[in-house]
Amino acid sequence: MSAAFRQKLPGRIVLLLVFGFLYLPIAVLVLLSFNASGLPTSWSGFSTRWYGALLNNTDILRAAWNTLVVAVFATLISTVLGTLLALGMETRRRKSSGLEALAFAPMVIPDIVLAVALLTFFSRLSVAMGLHTIVVSHVIFDLAFVCSVVRARLKHFDFSIVEASRDLGASGWTTFWRITFPVLLPAIVAGGLLAFTLSVDEFIIAFFTAGTGRASMTLPMQIYSMIRFGITPEINALATLVMGVSATALLLSQWLNREQHVP
Repeated sequence: MSAAFRQKLPGRIVLLLVFGFLYLPIAVLVLLSFNASGLPTSWSGFSTRWYGALLNNTDILRAAWNTLVVAVFATLISTVLGTLLALGMETRRRKSSGLEALAFAPMVIPDIVLAVALLTFFSRLSVAMGLHTIVVSHVIFDLAFVCSVVRARLKHFDFSIVEASRDLGASGWTTFWRITFPVLLPAIVAGGLLAFTLSVDEFIIAFFTAGTGRASMTLPMQIYSMIRFGITPEINALATLVMGVSATALLLSQWLNREQHVP
């Protein structure tokens, strides 16, 4: 064993322990979702029966559809607004720390505080709550994350090419679509995927702003309602699918948001 390897060994052991602590419970959950037994902790063989059971559960299918509707609309709206906010903040000649704090406040405010504030806001306006209020709430939550991702791209953007386009006679609209938008597109898509992931996973804000009844129940809320009566392989299967969708979107977001050379 070389001296360099011995020096790195303690750090590698700590890293292995940390990753094991984080991901071993997830691996166990995924494994138990393929358990043939109806008992959540007793392995009796490999089976996909619980994934088939999800397809026959109307409550889960309705919740999945609600989650998809909320995530798609929240992603589209927050991506557009977050991109515009990033452009506006980055092109300001006078930077404002107060404006920075206000724009990114939803990222640092505890979810429970933001959820209570939104519930109070909708109640004071006498707004009937449902999927539309969840969408609005998720837009407020996601917008700051999209803005952060797009601004990171703008930090490496050469604004002289915009000035050159204007000097050559292009209008502001043409410059945006021909110059600015193509350069920012990977970051915009990455921010949108991140917003989609956050919207699919989000529970507390949706729980407070969904109103009463099952018509506006999302998948995280459905999992919470099911888990109160005990953990079953069906819940493990549902959690595995939700986690798989979120992980895929997050990996795509990270891949698109990797640092690239900006001309």
